[in-house]
Amino acid sequence: MQADAGALPFADGSFDLACSAYGALPFVADPVQVLREVRRVLRPGGRFVFSVTHPIRWAFPDEPGPEGLSVAASYFDRTPYVEQDEQGRAVYVEHHRTLGDRVRDVVAAGLRLVDLVEPEWPAWNSQEWGGWSPLRGNLIPGTAIFVCVRDQ
Repeated sequence: MQADAGALPFADGSFDLACSAYGALPFVADPVQVLREVRRVLRPGGRFVFSVTHPIRWAFPDEPGPEGLSVAASYFDRTPYVEQDEQGRAVYVEHHRTLGDRVRDVVAAGLRLVDLVEPEWPAWNSQEWGGWSPLRGNLIPGTAIFVCVRDQ
């Protein structure tokens, strides 16, 4: 099923659990609307677990080697990252939010944050992927996982 994350096609209180792995939240200008929709479809006591690229990543260049370890931009610059096609139309947009922004979004949507997980780079992983490598992954987190609950 495909749906607008800001207008989910489900009845109120339909789910005990909702998950989003790098899904809609980084790609919408109004994440609170999406979070409110998730809250709406959760039953009281239901959980919403979502992951996003860790916000600190935005301050560093997308390079797996030593050149990716120096801050290149302000962590607080919330200018969206936009890729355009040949006609200048946006084909990919990702919105940067700080950790504080994400926490405030969760609270504004009426959810309670019960955990924020920042997974460490696994010792067994020696691969490079995009801008990530053991060098970089051992110094800064690549992922932020938010565990939220609908209390009422």
